[in-house]
Amino acid sequence: MRLLEARFQEPKDPIVTDSAAALTASPDIRVPAAARQDGPKLVVQIVGAVAVAHLLNDLIQAVLPAIYPLLKEKYHLSFGQIGWIALVYQITASLLQPWIGLYTDKRPLPYLLPLGMIVTLAGVGGLAMADSYAALILASAVIGVGSATFHPEASRVARMASGGRFGTAQSAFQVGGNTGSALGPIVASVIILPFGQTAVGWLAFVAIAAIWVLFGVTRWRVRRSRAQASAPAVAHVSPHSRAEILRALSAIGILMFAKFIYIGAFTNYFTFYLIERFDLTARESQFYLFCFLAAVAAGTFAGGPVGDRIGRKAVIWASFLGVAPFAMILPHANLFWTALFAISIGLIMSSAFAALVVYAQELVPGRVGLVSGLMFGLMFGISGIGAAGLGQLADVYGIVWVYKFCAYLPLLGLATILLPRSEEHRRAA
Repeated sequence: MRLLEARFQEPKDPIVTDSAAALTASPDIRVPAAARQDGPKLVVQIVGAVAVAHLLNDLIQAVLPAIYPLLKEKYHLSFGQIGWIALVYQITASLLQPWIGLYTDKRPLPYLLPLGMIVTLAGVGGLAMADSYAALILASAVIGVGSATFHPEASRVARMASGGRFGTAQSAFQVGGNTGSALGPIVASVIILPFGQTAVGWLAFVAIAAIWVLFGVTRWRVRRSRAQASAPAVAHVSPHSRAEILRALSAIGILMFAKFIYIGAFTNYFTFYLIERFDLTARESQFYLFCFLAAVAAGTFAGGPVGDRIGRKAVIWASFLGVAPFAMILPHANLFWTALFAISIGLIMSSAFAALVVYAQELVPGRVGLVSGLMFGLMFGISGIGAAGLGQLADVYGIVWVYKFCAYLPLLGLATILLPRSEEHRRAA
C-alpha cells in the first residue's frame, strides 16, 4: 500500500486562492495563461487514475448488454424480459446518481468510490452465479447501483485534480468511460460468449483492479481535503440569477436530449442501417461502427481542452450546428460518404459533453456531485429510453426513416442561445 500511496502522492501545488477561484467562477471564462501558471496545476496522475477507473467501470457495465443474447438463449427469455433487465439496470444506474451526488455535496464520503466498486464486484459475482431470471434482475440492479455510486464521485475528483483546467480533466475522465464501453463487447465476445455465463466471473479481476486504483485516488483526496481545510473558505456564489440558472439548466436538458438520442441512433442501430441500406454483412458493418465509436472517443477528449481555450459555450454551439449539415446529408449519401459523415458526426458532436458537464457545474457552484449525478444520470436515462423509442419507430417506419428523422435533432442545438453570457462578456458589455 505504501507503493500505492507513493504513486498517487499529491504534487505540492498551491491551494486554490480566492482570486484563482474567481477566474473560473462562471461558465465560458478563459483563464489567462499567466494565472494558470501561478495557480494550482493539473494533477495528471489523479486525472489519469480516475480515467482508468472509469474505463474499468464502464467496461463492466458494457458487458451486461453484450451478453443479452447468451442469457436469452440459456433462460429462454422473451425480448420483453430482456427489456426488463435493461430497464432495471438503467433505472438504478441513472436515477440514483443525482441523489448520491446531492448527499455527498453536503456530507463528503471519500471512501464511497472504492465502496461503490465493491458493490459492482458483488453484482459481477451475482451475475456469474445467477440461476434464475429473478437472480439476473437482482444482479443487474446491484451493478447499476455500483455505477450510480461511481460517476458523480469520480467526476468530482477529476474536477478537484484539474488545476482549473476543468474541461481537460472532464474530457480525460469521460474518454476513459468511452474506451471502456467500446472494449466491453470485445471482452464479452472473446471471454464470456465462448465459455458461458460463469465466465462473467473473470470480470471480478477488472473490478478488483478498479478498487485498487480508487483506494489510491481516495487517499489523495483525503490528503487534499485536509490541506484545503486549513485554507480560507471560498464562498460558492453563482454570478447568475435563479431565473438564469433555471433557464440554462433547461437548455442543457434539451441539448443532452438531442445529443444522446442522436448518438444512440448510431451506437444501437448503425449496423442495422448499413446492412439494410448497403447490403453489408454484420461483420462488415461492425468495422464502420468501430470507426464511429473511435471518432466519439477522440471528439470527447478534444472537446474539453478546446473549451478551456475558446470557451465552453463556443464548443457547444459548434458541436451541434457543425453536425447539422452532415446529419441532413447522411441518409442520402453512398457508403463512402456515409462512413465519412458518421466519423465527422461522432468527432464533432461528442465534443460537447465535457463542455456541458463543466458548464452545468459552474452554474451551480458547490454542487459538483449533484450536477455530475444529474448529467451522467441523464446520459444513462436518455440513452436507454431513446434506444427503446427508436427501436419502436424502426419497427413501424423502417431503420432508414429513423435516420432521416434523427437528422433534425442537431438543430435543437439552437437552445444554446438560452445559456447565459459569461461574466467575461458581461464586463465587456
